[in-house]
Amino acid sequence: MSIETPLKLNINEIQKLLPHRYPFVMIDRVSELIPGKSATGYKNVSINEPFFTGHFPGAPIMPGVLQVEASAQLSCMVMLTMPEYNEGYIGLFTGLEGVKFRRMVVPGDQLKISVEMKKFRFPFGKFDFRGEVEGELCVEGTLSFAMSKKEALN
Repeated sequence: MSIETPLKLNINEIQKLLPHRYPFVMIDRVSELIPGKSATGYKNVSINEPFFTGHFPGAPIMPGVLQVEASAQLSCMVMLTMPEYNEGYIGLFTGLEGVKFRRMVVPGDQLKISVEMKKFRFPFGKFDFRGEVEGELCVEGTLSFAMSKKEALN
């Protein structure tokens, strides 16, 4: 039995993996990542986020779709750290199942996101995800994705 040492990623390492850039990179730090299996990452939610100017003035709430996007980005990192996908691939959304929002995410919160691969058969896969703030569940569900060669998008 092999013991895998989880990876830790800072924002510079995250940006080497993901094509997303400000204002759309939704993960600030990864505290634990096991390639091809699971990860835990964080989004520090600041009042300076550009989406708060319109969602909602006077009552800022992080849009649920961006909480799901953060989960998808973390899931992609789980795949993109695998040797067979670490160059030339990108993860693309193909579906969502059972997504539920349980608590609002507001400025000052640190959204902790956990993802776990449930199924993968190239090029398709599924991850269960959950987001929480201070141990309180905010969002949960299952996302589906496909791994695609970047040049196929052109």
